[in-house]
Amino acid sequence: MIKEYLPLIEAEIKKQKFGNQPKSLYDPIRYIMSLGGKRLRPVLTLLAYSLYKPDAKRIVPFAVAVEAFHNFTLMHDDIMDKAPLRRGKPTVHKKWNVNTAIISGDVMLAKVYDQLLGVETEKVKEVFKTFSACVSEVCEGQQWDMEFETRTKVTEAQYIAMIRQKTAVLLGFSLELGALLADASMEERSALREFGINIGIGFQLKDDLLDVYGEKKSFGKQVGGDIIANKKTFLLIKALAAVKGKDKLELEKWIRAKKFDKRKKITAVKAIYDHLDLAMHTQKKIDSYFTKGFHALEKSVTDPIKKTELKNFAQDLITRTS
Repeated sequence: MIKEYLPLIEAEIKKQKFGNQPKSLYDPIRYIMSLGGKRLRPVLTLLAYSLYKPDAKRIVPFAVAVEAFHNFTLMHDDIMDKAPLRRGKPTVHKKWNVNTAIISGDVMLAKVYDQLLGVETEKVKEVFKTFSACVSEVCEGQQWDMEFETRTKVTEAQYIAMIRQKTAVLLGFSLELGALLADASMEERSALREFGINIGIGFQLKDDLLDVYGEKKSFGKQVGGDIIANKKTFLLIKALAAVKGKDKLELEKWIRAKKFDKRKKITAVKAIYDHLDLAMHTQKKIDSYFTKGFHALEKSVTDPIKKTELKNFAQDLITRTS
């Protein structure tokens, strides 16, 4: 089923022109949408819809709207993170400039609302209400993420709450949208949203892990970028809480450093993470959230066989390397 959906998603993305003139406004949108990726969110929308109805092809444009919103957040997130790479290619603000990336992202969000206007008239209000709530949470999560960069202390609970908003609620919305468009009950929508939020938290924790231990070729982003930026990831928060002695002094030195060799910093901080066995601790936390997600999915009363593909898709996220 997923193999059937991915070509439909890519075909719809190619069909979407978003706009024509000025080219400098719309070319960055077409560029970031063409970079590929897992298409995780639109696939989840289609899989959720298919739990209830067999004609998922008809909602592909709305699933792609979710992907466009996701890419809008990436475009602006990359500016704030000063990220040089996205999916192994130059980020929009690097290929063009910051101002272009900002305004292209703005019009991209407007086009998402245009795309969602195509849902059945009786569902437009509910779709917009649900989507707008999701957008607000994503923005709140991003703001918390930026504020955490200047805080001396961030707790694990605060961090999980932040990634829930910044990353996980969009996965929850993706699934809920599919269920909503398929006329599923509020109970079913709620179960799928909870499933999505929990696997979304696990997904972001996996991203934190791959930022340190992933391979650049498969990861598609700058490995060690979070370390360079002193981002309060799960690993750094756990390290700051547990580190002692020489390792503590070493970690604090690298965090305070204003000028440094990036490769040396990544190597040094990674060595401290290794001493604390943080890869294992992070993987355990990832597994715990995916387990919560699978329990939420069991609340759905849909055919267990139909849920198998959704379970398998989520399971692949646990073991991903990019």
